[in-house]
Amino acid sequence: MSQAPVTVATPTVVDNTRPALRRRAGGPLVSPSKKRTTRRENLAGYGFLAPWLIGFFGLTLGPMLISLYLAFTSYNLFTNPRWVGFDNFIRMFTEDPNYMQSVGITLIYVLVGTPIKLAAALGIAMLLNYKDRGTGFFRSAFYAPSLIGASVSVAIVWRAMFADDGPVDGGLSFLGLNIGGWVGNVDLVVPMMIILAVWQFGAPMVIFLAGLKQVPQELYEAASMDGAGPWRKFRSVTLPMLSPVIFFNLLLETINAFQIFASAFIISNGSGGPGGMTNFYTVYLYKRAFADLQMGYASAMAWVLLVVVAIIAFILFRTSKGWVHYGGDAR
Repeated sequence: MSQAPVTVATPTVVDNTRPALRRRAGGPLVSPSKKRTTRRENLAGYGFLAPWLIGFFGLTLGPMLISLYLAFTSYNLFTNPRWVGFDNFIRMFTEDPNYMQSVGITLIYVLVGTPIKLAAALGIAMLLNYKDRGTGFFRSAFYAPSLIGASVSVAIVWRAMFADDGPVDGGLSFLGLNIGGWVGNVDLVVPMMIILAVWQFGAPMVIFLAGLKQVPQELYEAASMDGAGPWRKFRSVTLPMLSPVIFFNLLLETINAFQIFASAFIISNGSGGPGGMTNFYTVYLYKRAFADLQMGYASAMAWVLLVVVAIIAFILFRTSKGWVHYGGDAR
């Protein structure tokens, strides 16, 4: 009589030395402890970002959205905003000659002052791009005006220098040029403001100097072997190699020029005179908002400025493909 085979059950050995693993959708196996660690790290990162996020949403994005709403209203800070649609924008371009004057003055300031400032910054940077005794002192001395140029004290000193019988008037009179003070002269007050802006060339100068340090000397040596003179080297080597830095400075200084306020406000005592020639865009915006209490109109002005600056930045980025060379593409 045959016996049935005996089946011996193999004991199951449980390995408790490794934690349980879970597979993410389409990803590798991840342990729960690693997930907890990642979650804690993310929470810590958001904790460090919290002050910036609160400031961004509470002090930047929130006020921007509120001002966008106010741009379509009539609001004087004391009554509820009244919806007027596009009336503020229509009035701005068709019924307010002071607005158009402020636009024209600001454009002159930007289109004339910014290129001169960048040219001065590049010229001084090239002069300081040599290792010589005292170079560090001169670099600091040329950079100092950028640190204090936008302060109230400098604007007051500048107004005193260019006033009637001031140092500038006295010096020009000594040379036989009796033109009087610049502050009260309708034809000279904008050039005076441009000179003040050019005087603050220290920040772009430092950036240009850093860019000049990155230009390989081999390119200048090769150009010399080809018989290139100083001007040819500058045009064919320095400018192409500095084109990214030039673009960066041009973009920043253009945006900053549109935002001129403190110096113009102090020099004109907040009046925008003489003849409205210091009524730059931001000065006129401030007067409409806080002197005339036309917050809706001022909000519309602010958004027009934002859109214009954004369009200019877009144009600069689009056109930069034709003259900004990266990766040592010197021509």
